[in-house]
Amino acid sequence: MIGSDAEAVAAARRYAESIADTVIERDRSAAVPVEALAALDASGLLGITVPAEHGGAEVSPRTLAEVIRTIAAVDPAIAQIPQGHFLFVDVLTVWGTAPQQRRLFAEILAGTRLRPDGTRLRPDGTGLRLDGTKYYSTGSITARWIGVSALDEADRLVLAFVERDAPGVSVDDDWDVMGQRATVSGTTALRAVPVDPSLVIPYHRAFEVPQQLGARAQLVHAAIQVGIAGGALRDAGEFVRTRARPFFEAARGGWVDSAAQDPHTILRYGRLATRVRAAEELLRWAADRLHEVGRSPRDARQAAEGSLAVAQAKAFGSEVAAEVASDLFALSGASATDERHDLSRHWRNARTHASHDPVDWKYHHVGNFLLNDVLPPNHGQL
Repeated sequence: MIGSDAEAVAAARRYAESIADTVIERDRSAAVPVEALAALDASGLLGITVPAEHGGAEVSPRTLAEVIRTIAAVDPAIAQIPQGHFLFVDVLTVWGTAPQQRRLFAEILAGTRLRPDGTRLRPDGTGLRLDGTKYYSTGSITARWIGVSALDEADRLVLAFVERDAPGVSVDDDWDVMGQRATVSGTTALRAVPVDPSLVIPYHRAFEVPQQLGARAQLVHAAIQVGIAGGALRDAGEFVRTRARPFFEAARGGWVDSAAQDPHTILRYGRLATRVRAAEELLRWAADRLHEVGRSPRDARQAAEGSLAVAQAKAFGSEVAAEVASDLFALSGASATDERHDLSRHWRNARTHASHDPVDWKYHHVGNFLLNDVLPPNHGQL
C-alpha cells in the first residue's frame, strides 16, 4: 500500500514504465486494455487520495497531478480512465456518510476502481432502481463499481454506487474515435438496476455550497494534457536525434551534419520545450492553490480562486499539447508520418481529450473574474 506522496510518484513512474512498450499496440487496437488496467488496479495508485483516517495516503493535489502527468506522458488514455474514480473519492470524502466511507474506501484501498455514469433513479415499490443509457463511459467496462450520477423523483442530482456486474448493467465497447482509444468510453445501459439506498449520496448538495470537486476533477484533466505535451516533446526530440534528416539546404550549405543541428529545428524545439515547461509549472502552481483551498472552501471567492487557477492550467496545457503534437512533424519531417511510428497518436489524443471541454470558456471565466470581479459558475467542470 502506498503511504506517502513520494511513494505515489515513484509508483506512478514504475507503472508508466511498465506500460510504455505497449502504448502503440493499445492505440492501434482500441481494445479494452485489460492487462494495463489490472496493473493499475494492483499498483496502489487508486487509493492515494483516500483520507489518512481511512488508511489512505491522502496525497497533495500536486502529487495527484504529477501521478497523472507521469502516466499521461506515456499513455494519456490510461491516465484518463481513473479520472472519475478520483472525483468520487473526493465526493465520498466530503459528502459520504461514515458507513459509505468505511465500505467503499476499504474496497478502493484493496484495488477497486470506481467509474461514473448518468441516468434516472426511481422507487418501484420494492426499492430503488436505475434506468438509463450513458455514452462516454470511460473505464466502466472494467470497473468494480460504477458511480451513477442520476436524477431522483424531484429532479435532484444524486450519486448511486452499483456493482459493475449487478443485474441490469451492461457496458458496450462501441467506442470508435480518432484518439484516446484505449479509454474504451463506450455506452453503459442500466435497466431496472437495483440500488442499495445506503449507497446513495445527495450529490446536488455539493453544488449548493462553495466546492472544489470540479476543480480537482479538472486538475486531473489538466495533468493529462500537460502529460501529452511532454510525451510529444520527448518523442519529437528522440526522432530528430536518431531518425530525421537535415533539410537539404542546410546540408548542402555545409552548415549541419544532422537534423538536430539545423538552426531552425533548434529554435522551434527550444520554444516548444519552454512552453511545455511553462505548462508543467502552471499545473504545479494550480495544484498548490488547490492544496491551500482544501476540499471544502471557506467561501465562494476562495472556491473561485482555486477553480480559476486550474482553469488556467487546463486551458494553457491543452493549447500546448496540441501545438507540440502538431509541430512534432514540422521538426521531424515527412518520415515521421510513417504509421509504424504512430506519432500521430499524440495529436489525436490531445484533440480528442480537449474537445470535451472548450478552452475558450476557461479563459472567459478567468478574464471575467479579473476584469469584472464576476465569480465563475459553480459546477463540476470548473
